[in-house]
Amino acid sequence: MQSISQIMTRDVTVIAPQDNVLHAAQMMKDRNVGSLPVCDGERLVGMITDRDIAVRTVAAGRSPLDCQVAEVMTGDVLWCYEDQTVGAVLDEMGDEQVRRVPVVNADMQLVGIVSLGDLATRHAAHVERTLGEISYPSEPRRPAVGTSQAGYPP
Repeated sequence: MQSISQIMTRDVTVIAPQDNVLHAAQMMKDRNVGSLPVCDGERLVGMITDRDIAVRTVAAGRSPLDCQVAEVMTGDVLWCYEDQTVGAVLDEMGDEQVRRVPVVNADMQLVGIVSLGDLATRHAAHVERTLGEISYPSEPRRPAVGTSQAGYPP
């Protein structure tokens, strides 16, 4: 089976943890995306999504201009290595109910991102099963905002 490096998107726009949330929202708008990897240099430290901005910033009454990405990002996110197989990553995506996974190299540097859309044309049967798993209702997880590094490379 193919490795993720053969399918992933390599040109990934990232944001720094110290940037403000308004900048993250503007970047998402400009690139027509709903999430951005958060990197300290080349090292992945989290993800910020449009939902993080809506729920953890706006709905909490915080100013996107005065709030740093690190304060509202999701720190505990699924990631994979670039040499992992497509099947293994699809299984993890289904188990964790995620549609996008940052990809790191052996030095733990962000090298890409893979989404269900990237996988759909080549692995339709696996993607259909994974989408079913992602769409199944799950219990909400409430990680500590911007503090958890569980699941990240050391």
